[in-house]
Amino acid sequence: MKKSVILFLILAGLVIGCSKKSDDFGLQPGTPAYELAKSLAATLPSLDPDTNKVLVSGKGFEITTGEVIQTYQDNLGSRAEQLKQLPAEQLRKLIEQSAVQLGERKLLLDAAAKANTSVTPEELDDVLKKEYARAGGEQKFLDWLKSNGVSFNFIKNNIQTNLLINKYIDDEMSSQNTVSEDEIQKAYREDKTASVRHILLSTEGKSNQEKLEIHKKMEEILAKAKSGEDFGELARQHSEDDGSKENGGLYENFGRGRMVKPFEEAAFSVPVGEISPIVETDFGFHIIKVIDRKKETRPLEEVRPELEARIKQEKKTGGYQSYLAKLKESAEFKISPL
Repeated sequence: MKKSVILFLILAGLVIGCSKKSDDFGLQPGTPAYELAKSLAATLPSLDPDTNKVLVSGKGFEITTGEVIQTYQDNLGSRAEQLKQLPAEQLRKLIEQSAVQLGERKLLLDAAAKANTSVTPEELDDVLKKEYARAGGEQKFLDWLKSNGVSFNFIKNNIQTNLLINKYIDDEMSSQNTVSEDEIQKAYREDKTASVRHILLSTEGKSNQEKLEIHKKMEEILAKAKSGEDFGELARQHSEDDGSKENGGLYENFGRGRMVKPFEEAAFSVPVGEISPIVETDFGFHIIKVIDRKKETRPLEEVRPELEARIKQEKKTGGYQSYLAKLKESAEFKISPL
């Protein structure tokens, strides 16, 4: 399944640092964020701003519901009201994920500070100019922020923080920039593209009990597929992937790095003509029938730069995840569900 291009929040509560005590970051009655939290508490009582529940904690910091909701309010301005339309489980998942991201961001900012990482005014101005250009000019960018109730200083500080974290990560992952000839040769020999049919049953926003029921339903569909029933027809009947359902679940000739990782691993490892076990991604449960795979047909020297860039990115991503896991372990990173 294709990676979603999601307009997610620029998390920024940590620009000014995390509070050491949960009551240090309480929402003030009468503020937009407080009123938003009160409204959301009607759907999910644990979001009540007067409780200010701790969601993530570690050595010297805590991330609370108040901080998460303030971050949404700061990032989205008037559009934060859209959160009120979410069902309870989807809202719960979104708030919990945001709290984890804020906590991870805190760890990275602390590490960057210890490494004396810095951002120059010229680097910040360069990114701002790109944002202006995308908006059609500086004034249009400022007008858009104003119309949505978002502070320019907030966005500027956010961009600076993002630059700082990215620069620090790039420095830490610099060792991942070396690619050997053996790695290039191996990548060249691998299948380049895959074509599959798949069936998705969505679990987004579902409770654990609901996920168990969805998994049982997928087991029944998998049994039908393995017994010889037409996979494309099963996809049209059952799949919840609107992007491929009407086409019998077909995704053709996609390359590596185009799909979410568990989906890609199945697409490039299950033998052609066979059906995968149930595969779980952030989207839900999938079963995948591999239709075809193709090798690279261009000469190695022509595709060498592409292969090298892909290998570097894969190594950087893997190295980052490993590094972040070590930071979290060292900080005794703890998640408390809503």
